[in-house]
Amino acid sequence: MTADAAPAPMAPVPYRVTGWRAETADTVTLTLEPVGASIAEPVPGQFTMMYAFGIGEVPISVSRIGPGPVLEQTVRAVGAVTRAVCGTKPGQVIGLRGPFGAGWGPETARGRDLVIAAGGIGLAPLRPVVLRALSERDAFGRVTVLIGIRTPADLLFAGELDAWRSRGARVEVTVDRPAPGWTGHVGLITTLVGSVDVDPARATAFVCGPEVMMRVTAEALIGLGMGAADVRVSLERNMRCGLGWCGHCQLGPLLICRDGPVVPYGHAVPLMTVREL
Repeated sequence: MTADAAPAPMAPVPYRVTGWRAETADTVTLTLEPVGASIAEPVPGQFTMMYAFGIGEVPISVSRIGPGPVLEQTVRAVGAVTRAVCGTKPGQVIGLRGPFGAGWGPETARGRDLVIAAGGIGLAPLRPVVLRALSERDAFGRVTVLIGIRTPADLLFAGELDAWRSRGARVEVTVDRPAPGWTGHVGLITTLVGSVDVDPARATAFVCGPEVMMRVTAEALIGLGMGAADVRVSLERNMRCGLGWCGHCQLGPLLICRDGPVVPYGHAVPLMTVREL
């Protein structure tokens, strides 16, 4: 493949691991650079299909975009493919396909207050929104980041949060089970929503995490006066092709890899509340 050739949609593009950082006991962030040709530049909220050669591929959201064609992807080891991806070291090569899906669209929220609410590893696909908002700080109103995790040891990007605060974001973290020495919030992420300082009429929310967490957080934000169309959530289903061809990711009328993963909450709630859909 030449550097100018467009990759076939089902053909993995080789990327070399140039950085490896442990986030938690089972989650790592990989820095990836193209060996030759690169995939198209993702937008915040899109995902790639990450391919461990000889094992398989798995959909993973992009957790940092750039500089240039460099990407970061944050992966939790939960199965054979993700364990293999997490086990790669600098110098080794994996494959990427994509980017796929609809993004968060932070550019459509310029001039508005932002609420970025993450549950667990849901902070990874939201990190590009945070970084975009902070890199263009004057383009947005108040920026609030709410993070809910099981224990302090499950916190992603812990070394970055103070930098986010220093650049103008309010960052609050709550845990389900505190550890010795924890002095922060304890409880569900919804306990933080009531203290959010936003103008509901001019605020946009980005919410990612387990479906129950997204639903209760979205409802709490709507309870503050935000419109359902201004709350965006990221749906997760069994995505295999990434192109809307195979149908494995179908959720009602949506093919999540093509029509999502990011959708307005008003579109998502009728589907999220149907058992076993």
